[in-house]
Amino acid sequence: MDVIAERADIDRAVSGKTVCTLFADAVKKWGDRPALHWKEDGEWRTLTWNGYRDEVAAITLALRSLGFGPGQFGLIMARNAPEHVIADLGIVHAGGAAISVYNTLAPEQIEYVANHSEATVAFVEDEGYLEKFLAIRASTPHLKRIVLIKGEAPEGILSWSSLIAQGREMYDRSPADFVNCWKAVGPEDTIGLIYTSGTTGPPKGVVYSHNNVTWTLESIGRFWALADQTLVSYLPLAHVAERFSSQWGGIFFGHDVWLCPDVNLLLPYLVEARPTEFVGVPRVWEKLMAGLQAGIAAEPDETKRQMAQGALSAAISAYRLRRDGKPVPEELASGVERAQPLFLMLRSKIGLDRCTLAVTSTAPCRPEVHEFWAAIGMPLYEVWGMSELTGPATAVPHEDHQAPSIGRALAGVEIRLGEDGELLVRGGNVMVGYYREPEKTAEMVDANGWVHSGDIAEAGSNGQFRIIDRKKELIINSAGKNISPANLEALAKSSPIIGQAVAIGDGRRFISVLVVLDPQVAPAWAKARGIPAETMTELAGHPALVDEVRRALTVANTHLSRVEQFKRFTILPNEWSAESEELTPTMKLKRRVINSKYLAQIDAMYGEPAGGHSVDPLREAAHAASD
Repeated sequence: MDVIAERADIDRAVSGKTVCTLFADAVKKWGDRPALHWKEDGEWRTLTWNGYRDEVAAITLALRSLGFGPGQFGLIMARNAPEHVIADLGIVHAGGAAISVYNTLAPEQIEYVANHSEATVAFVEDEGYLEKFLAIRASTPHLKRIVLIKGEAPEGILSWSSLIAQGREMYDRSPADFVNCWKAVGPEDTIGLIYTSGTTGPPKGVVYSHNNVTWTLESIGRFWALADQTLVSYLPLAHVAERFSSQWGGIFFGHDVWLCPDVNLLLPYLVEARPTEFVGVPRVWEKLMAGLQAGIAAEPDETKRQMAQGALSAAISAYRLRRDGKPVPEELASGVERAQPLFLMLRSKIGLDRCTLAVTSTAPCRPEVHEFWAAIGMPLYEVWGMSELTGPATAVPHEDHQAPSIGRALAGVEIRLGEDGELLVRGGNVMVGYYREPEKTAEMVDANGWVHSGDIAEAGSNGQFRIIDRKKELIINSAGKNISPANLEALAKSSPIIGQAVAIGDGRRFISVLVVLDPQVAPAWAKARGIPAETMTELAGHPALVDEVRRALTVANTHLSRVEQFKRFTILPNEWSAESEELTPTMKLKRRVINSKYLAQIDAMYGEPAGGHSVDPLREAAHAASD
């Protein structure tokens, strides 16, 4: 079936459907099966599909009794907890649209979203989040009611417990009222806004219709077999990746979802949930890899350590040969086969021994990360998409794993490359538009319905695509040369002690790099070499560590043209996160923030005398002498 015919077939399959009808179908099919798991007071709790429906019905009817309904927006600021998704679906079943906001937002950022959307109700998890809303209450005139999920509600604030108790009474009296509410919701109605976290400027509200969501779920369901998976939900529900995979996808595919409220708790939650499908952003895959590598390096028995390292090295070699279409020698293949119990044990240490679908998404994943996970029997399948595409648009097929690759278009999705190589996408997954911003919508979606992604891609002979650059993130040096920072940064992180790297050089005369140490691997690396360092700051300045970073950058330079090569570097000791503002909540680099926050260190590398460290001190000294 060609893509146009398949799109038409998907249109027919989802005609008349909404997320509300999907939810009703899920309850009918899986009633007493577990839907959600979460920890409360140290104990695991479970909500069945029937129980899930009852809670959603209670919130729906309670909201309607407060005057909330069609055309209105509701905000949610909460961690990944059952109340978050129940509030979301309650808002939607009442005929409104839900907006999850990032928990890291400052009060003035929440104020922007609240006023831009004219939200009339907000659900906040605890007193800390409530303080942010109280600070802006006087300047958000449309926000009539705030519901506190946990804790004692102060005067003028509704409590979750009282709201849901009221709704349960209403539902018990007349279950038909709930059904009448959600049956009035139509496919073209707005289901929610996703405010893009963005790296520059105020966020834009991406508008989704119910049809966007049902269409995209049907599309990916035809591409991958996804039914009845066990998932851990830990990425922010304010981001489309988590909302699509665990919340909407959970409903459509009947997933068993374990809710993890804090990414720092991810490892113990993985070990307990043992998911069969796991969606990780590249930084999560890097950190899990680093933890396993550090564990192997710390093995006190030298024989066991060398055996494990040798088996891993052999498996990586075998994977590279297979990837490149070359035969794997029988001796190497049999050695890798004998090592499979070891690799299963390694995966079990991080709770991924049952995982049959490991997904990487939201940003490019480094080749060595792909090699590691494929070597231990769990290849990463990349998904590419955007908020503007209701999440996914391409994926690597199960039967044709390629890496690095973003795979092929999902069912019914059209892909083509523009004249400059920009990836263009068209399909039922294309957003309705940016809320109240028609001009910006027209910049993103052209008159023929093509989304201009901003990603530069190339098509492989196997029909799969690969992202090679970002249009708007090019470094243009002082000589006018266009340079891709993403390529440079991937090469810079060849040493496992380097957690993050940001190439600098826009408008500058050469390329420099800010390096952030990996907080797990770097201390273990130092300890193994007897390097005394009580703090990361001390470690960052130790000559042996500086030399290791220099070595990694020197190796990177062998793969770069002269104008792209790193000349200087600065090592930063503190890990970057969404809280420290250098990363978005899905761990993408905020280049504008980084350039501003570390301007002094950046300027120093271009100063006289130059700050930071030289990648090639001898060459630099020779140039200085000749000058």
